Amino acid sequence: MLFQVHMHVNVPTHIPAAEFDEIKAREKAYFQELQKAGKWRHIWRHVGQYSNTSIFDVESNAALHDLLMGLPLYPFMDIEVIPLCRHPSSIHDDDR
Repeated sequence: MLFQVHMHVNVPTHIPAAEFDEIKAREKAYFQELQKAGKWRHIWRHVGQYSNTSIFDVESNAALHDLLMGLPLYPFMDIEVIPLCRHPSSIHDDDR
């Protein structure tokens, strides 16, 4: 199943910068593992914001929920999820 996910990070002011840098490093490592596994297909940065739009390819709503909750930055995020399906007018044979 494909999902479009908007993630906005609310940078915490109560956490020391070094600790936040460590959280971001864990986030990047987790993201890259998911990308290599084909679950996190695409990511685009929103200009001028600490946010992104991503496309996930996972087997279920529950799988996406678990994946998102596993993000080290999850406690600091506002997240919007949009399930996607193929459009009947698409000229492509697949979702890639």
